[in-house]
Amino acid sequence: MTTQLGAPPRRIEAEEFFADPSFAGASISPDGTRLAYLAPAHGRINVWIRGIDEQHEDAVCVTHDTRRGIHAYHWTDDPRWLLYEQDTDGNEDWHLYRVDLDAPGEPAVDLTPLPPGSRMLGVEPMKSAPGSVLVSMNRRPLYFDLFRIDVATGETTTLVEQSDPRGGYLVDRDARPAFYSTVADDGTHEFHAVDPATGDLRFLRRLGGPEHPVGVHPQLVTPDGQGLLVGVYQDSDDLRLVRIDRTTGEETVVAAVDGHSLCTLGPISAGLPPTVFTSKRTGEVIAARFVGDRPIVEVLDPHFAEVHAALSELSDGVLSSVSSDESEQRWVVSFIHDREPGATWFYDHGTGQSRLLFRPYPELDPAELAPMTAVRFPARDGLPLHGFLTLPVGVAPERLPLVLLVHGGPWAHDTWSYDPSVQFLANRGYAVLQVNFRGSTGYGKRHLTSAIGELGGKMHDDLIDAADWAVEQGYADRDRIGVYGGSYGGYAALVGVTVTPDRFAAAVDYVGISDLANFMRTLPPFVRPHMANNWYRYVGDPADPAQEADMLARSPITMVDRIRTPLLVAQGANDVRVVQEESDNIVESLRARGVPVEYLVAEDEGHGFANPENQIRLYRAIERHFAEHL
Repeated sequence: MTTQLGAPPRRIEAEEFFADPSFAGASISPDGTRLAYLAPAHGRINVWIRGIDEQHEDAVCVTHDTRRGIHAYHWTDDPRWLLYEQDTDGNEDWHLYRVDLDAPGEPAVDLTPLPPGSRMLGVEPMKSAPGSVLVSMNRRPLYFDLFRIDVATGETTTLVEQSDPRGGYLVDRDARPAFYSTVADDGTHEFHAVDPATGDLRFLRRLGGPEHPVGVHPQLVTPDGQGLLVGVYQDSDDLRLVRIDRTTGEETVVAAVDGHSLCTLGPISAGLPPTVFTSKRTGEVIAARFVGDRPIVEVLDPHFAEVHAALSELSDGVLSSVSSDESEQRWVVSFIHDREPGATWFYDHGTGQSRLLFRPYPELDPAELAPMTAVRFPARDGLPLHGFLTLPVGVAPERLPLVLLVHGGPWAHDTWSYDPSVQFLANRGYAVLQVNFRGSTGYGKRHLTSAIGELGGKMHDDLIDAADWAVEQGYADRDRIGVYGGSYGGYAALVGVTVTPDRFAAAVDYVGISDLANFMRTLPPFVRPHMANNWYRYVGDPADPAQEADMLARSPITMVDRIRTPLLVAQGANDVRVVQEESDNIVESLRARGVPVEYLVAEDEGHGFANPENQIRLYRAIERHFAEHL
């Protein structure tokens, strides 16, 4: 691996990395005449609308949120209405709001007035009922039922009631139940065809459980209603996109790349690149995304192949988000890149013309940012591990202070992309190593399931092996290694300073788990029926005394007396995934022993900080912490 030596780049302030983007999240209207996008207004990110040929100076801000930025919005089939999603201070109780584009100064209307603890999920236009959208909501706390909402009037009609909290109906384009998916008592996933006349279920296919810890993704009904597209392994170690026939149950491979798995980050976490791209015109899948040293977009549709070839000329990154008009002639697209975050283009396939719409962070010069390089090495038991190493620009890559940055999930994965936390640390002179430890998605069934029973065990060994590899390669100084992670990554950081207290010179725990049993008991009730193949299978059931004892033995809170590593803890007060108690208990125990620990609590945040002032406060604290101890 080589790095470009020379004068180190300028010191880039935290505000440049973590302030709200100047522009983001653009998409084109169904008729191809307007752009919607996110940009600052009223001190927060809001939604703006402008004509396709207009500039930002001509745009109209159509939302007016002053409390928390908006990050998800939806065009409707009526040019008058736009929809957006919002929660309250990070509590994840999502509501769907309507904006009148003919009167953008009017207050938004909440189309989903729900009691506390309930939320809406997913917004899909109804082809068979113009002016309506499909939305899932848990008005009944344990059940996400399917509703039709008339956008203009707000009238809400129940379409499908779920009978089992572990199951769910999948509907066709006319919102009629076509397939039923459920999880059996043993954790296997079962798929059934639904009889359109009687509603009776006919068994089609059973899939394994633990290799799908967060569910089978994707699950899409084909536009003709006769097939179900799912991500399955079949006889391979790699996740493929497969069609299951409604009548025969026959499986047909739709997309597969030897040695690579479908990327399921999008369904796991909103805002991340999708697993599949679908046609605006037909609803058919036109491309699928696979995991690799760089993401791989496998094109499946002849028309989109032409479009994709033209789009690929616009950037040396990888296609990220895509929207088109109904004719699929006008496109708005953004790209994944390690040093060029979210550059967004307009492309007219009819004329072949294109233009750069915006860069989200125009003040950031890609030449000043650090390349992210894919690396691989074996774990101590021989399991192949993949990761990404980012080395600071203009510095000899020898015996550097290193930050081991651990992703959350744990059923997610790091990928080649722009990551502001990585760039911030690299700009401060740190090497940054991200490793897709066992249990990470995207690297095959064996890699994933080898994490069963290994929280605090081999999953932690993988991180230590990664750090040792960086030392052996000469990149890292063994005495100046820090560990930092959020959610599961926060748990991993706490394991690092309890199980291996001599290995890290500093640690940052960001919304991390300290007590596995308490964490599982305090998850929202509607989550628990879906835990058979993830926390219950990989860790244990706290209702079983023997399993609870094992979970406590793997929990940092029971080993807190071993902590002597300088620790920074950050927590959102409204976190419903990892409740504040998880951080409070660690901090209180350390302070009771007189062990110094810095503790940041954001009262207006949940599972991770979204508001820029909180992000900036966090990363200034991280900067001080690592500067002092690494």
